[in-house]
Amino acid sequence: MMNRRVAIVGYAQSRHQYDMQQTREDMVFDVAKGALKDAGIGREDVDTVITASTDFLDGRTISNVFLSMAVGAYLKDESKVEEDGAFAALYALMRILSGNHDIALVEGHTQASVFNPHQVSSFTFDPTFDRQIGLLNDVSTAAIQARMYMNGYDVSEEQIAGVSVKNLANAANNPNAQRKMPDITVEEVLSSKLYYDPIRELTISPSSDGACALVLASEEKAKEITDNPVWIEGVGSCQDSYIRDRDLLKMGSLQIAAEKAYKMAGISDPFAELDVLEISEKFAHEELMGYEALSLCREGRGKVLVEEGITEKYGEVPVNPSGGALAADPICATGLIRIVEAAKQIREEADGYQIPDVYKALAHGQFGACAQKNVVFILGGE
Repeated sequence: MMNRRVAIVGYAQSRHQYDMQQTREDMVFDVAKGALKDAGIGREDVDTVITASTDFLDGRTISNVFLSMAVGAYLKDESKVEEDGAFAALYALMRILSGNHDIALVEGHTQASVFNPHQVSSFTFDPTFDRQIGLLNDVSTAAIQARMYMNGYDVSEEQIAGVSVKNLANAANNPNAQRKMPDITVEEVLSSKLYYDPIRELTISPSSDGACALVLASEEKAKEITDNPVWIEGVGSCQDSYIRDRDLLKMGSLQIAAEKAYKMAGISDPFAELDVLEISEKFAHEELMGYEALSLCREGRGKVLVEEGITEKYGEVPVNPSGGALAADPICATGLIRIVEAAKQIREEADGYQIPDVYKALAHGQFGACAQKNVVFILGGE
């Protein structure tokens, strides 16, 4: 249990797209201003600002320095997380729990049109061997994982494509999604461009320009700010070993992160107790593996949840009604977007893709090759 309750009291995100016709500073300014406006507070009310970006993807060193004004961090306590924005939210949460701060603004962004993120990903691999050979990047390692998973659990390409069909159809009702395909079929997914077998264009998240921001507040401040707070009831994070040193047949660090979050939130049966889940599935097969790591089903049975429509928008356990990362992936904002989308469901603000009667939701962020590092948030309403 946390010694202090913390709530989400405001949020905003951009309309994610490829090659957004905006400067990075303008994009960040818009979501930061929007989140504060949504919370009904001003910059002067914020105690600490946490941003999420990477110097590689921003194409400049100490990249957050240039965004201090845009994000409203001038003369504020400010820090940066060099990874997914969900980890920035975790950092901000810890700052509030420390008692040193009451209100935090969290922002994440990436302009993937500036640098090819898949090329950049190669720099995260072993510099003395893997990087010299030049075969490994986030897509090629995902292909290795996908093939191992398919062979290990008799999963077909059609079943993996079913995840893309579900999520891209869901995205058609999300105004912020980049890739919207309401009438997409399994056949169209399987006929899309092959990158590394079995990874295809429509089973991989699109490179997106986008930003997202949210406002966290301590219980005392949250009750002053809004009568509709979204409480952070549980959180867990875990980082796995390097790509060669772990079992790629499962998402071990996601399972550990989820177990920590469930324990903190008092959840014993996630299938029955969660009303909606927002998972950062960078590749379609990762959503199936995510079902298993999040204890929605047994290992190797993720395919059944998709085949039987259990994770459809109006299924027993809706997953990614927003479209998920397959619909838009502004890398350092993607996990933060999952938190916002889960909060929107609880506040009944997901116009066009609202799930009825959402009281408890899960949001997931990841970073690194084959989902090496994971964070899970459990959110609840009043």
